[in-house]
Amino acid sequence: MNDHETAEKLMKSFLRFSKTNWQHQQTFFRYKPSEMRVLFCIKRGSSLDKPEMKVSEISKHLQVTPPTVTQLINELEGKGLVERQVDPADRRAVRIRLTEQGEAVQQEAEDAFLSSFQGLVAYLGEKESLQLSKLMSKATRYFHEQKNPSQVSEGEGE
Repeated sequence: MNDHETAEKLMKSFLRFSKTNWQHQQTFFRYKPSEMRVLFCIKRGSSLDKPEMKVSEISKHLQVTPPTVTQLINELEGKGLVERQVDPADRRAVRIRLTEQGEAVQQEAEDAFLSSFQGLVAYLGEKESLQLSKLMSKATRYFHEQKNPSQVSEGEGE
């Protein structure tokens, strides 16, 4: 097989995988994928001493515009999953935190994702799962380097 044929086979595999809709197979997803990404982002970006994030921080992490994040926050706030708080250090800034309901939804989604991937590990076996993880990290790094050659960081995606 030559490089061209290999590249075509790899491309077809990526396309088939993207059509599996693997992220949205859980029936509890009553929420849009973009809303779930915001919940996960806030959970990952918060800590015990700082349980909230600014819209600009969420925007940066998700690589979307602040108006897009604001729209999503409005939807999530309407569903009772997040709440806004004025930043005491900067009254112009607003901080976003998960509500108890938002924490529960985020945790339910995380548990479902973990269970799904545990099933994949059982299907592939530990050795192939680790190999797949390593190869996907390398592929992610390659595509990131193609998109942003000056912003490459070591160990990204691992």
